[in-house]
Amino acid sequence: MSRIGKMPITIPDKIQVEKHENKIIVKGDKGVLEEQIHPDMTVTIKDNVITVERPSENKFHRSLHGLTRSLIYNMIVGLTEGNKKTLKIIGVGYRAEVRGKVLVLQLGFSHPIYFRPPEEIQIETPAPDTIIITGIDKQLVGQVAAKIRSFRPPEPYKGKGVRYENEYVKRKAGKATV
Repeated sequence: MSRIGKMPITIPDKIQVEKHENKIIVKGDKGVLEEQIHPDMTVTIKDNVITVERPSENKFHRSLHGLTRSLIYNMIVGLTEGNKKTLKIIGVGYRAEVRGKVLVLQLGFSHPIYFRPPEEIQIETPAPDTIIITGIDKQLVGQVAAKIRSFRPPEPYKGKGVRYENEYVKRKAGKATV
């Protein structure tokens, strides 16, 4: 049995969960999230508790079991607490700022990078070397963070670039240290 999939999900007071055929709709104060689930998975909503069950011990069904439960749980957490990713910028002259709704990045190129996030995502820069990405959709927050990181991923020799807050970059010795 899947350790994650068999855990029940309790629905908080301010959250409403509806099931329409293969679609789960979660509504809260912050907005509405929808997720299409696989038709083989059985989702039951009873007494403010959601349980996910699978039809067989098939490898495919086992893999969907935990995934389905995690997707539903992430929607509920996103609408109650929200999701957040923090990026750090390391490098001399590297900085970020928000102008209106556009993120402007100076990452050592000859030109600034202008990044317009999706409407559901909020970006703030409390310091020139810190970017905080928040939103209700965990997948979209992670995708935006990965896109910003891809503009200048951290390099292994000096460690310069954009990295996640707690990311460890394995450093390499340069050719001078032979």
